[in-house]
Amino acid sequence: MSIVQAVHGIAETYPVKPVTPRDPLVNAVDTEGNKDQRQPPADRAVLAAQQAYEEHTRNTRPSKPAMLARDLMTAPVLTLPSDGTLADAWAIMTRRCFRHLPITSLHGALVGMVSDRDLIRHVPELVTNGVSTQAAGRKLAEIMSPRVFSASPTTDIRDIARVMMEERVGALPILDPERRPIGIVSKQDLLRGLANHGPLELWT
Repeated sequence: MSIVQAVHGIAETYPVKPVTPRDPLVNAVDTEGNKDQRQPPADRAVLAAQQAYEEHTRNTRPSKPAMLARDLMTAPVLTLPSDGTLADAWAIMTRRCFRHLPITSLHGALVGMVSDRDLIRHVPELVTNGVSTQAAGRKLAEIMSPRVFSASPTTDIRDIARVMMEERVGALPILDPERRPIGIVSKQDLLRGLANHGPLELWT
């Protein structure tokens, strides 16, 4: 299943880039059928050996299932409604050691995300004064990010990791068909999965 990007509630499929293979050491023939003079014969021999090894490995190694979002996501996920306050979000984040909270509509659909950095950027006093500051009573709808990336439980975890890296987001909510959050995958979840589930081939 694909990654979805939603901006102000308008969802569209996010174009996840496929894994880019390493540039080959040689390109034996150019478009006109001539040998590429840039690669020395020694490099062509190395490439031929590498290709033979990879072909042998593909034929002899049993295939492994892809790891999916449902295998790593933290569930259930805590959410807050868009009319919740910054104080509500800060209290949850500090108590539960969260860094990201999905924000939902009155019907429970995902409409935004708030991070601890968002809270501190808009109300720096939270760090020193906590929720006692007056600004902490502002609504989450005022500061939440309306551009949200999300995935389904059957999304390949590698696609999620690529989007998190390319878009520099720390977590992706996992949604049901009605766009209600049912889990979340964070960088910590990815690291835990890498440590516990290996081998590294599942992640490359």
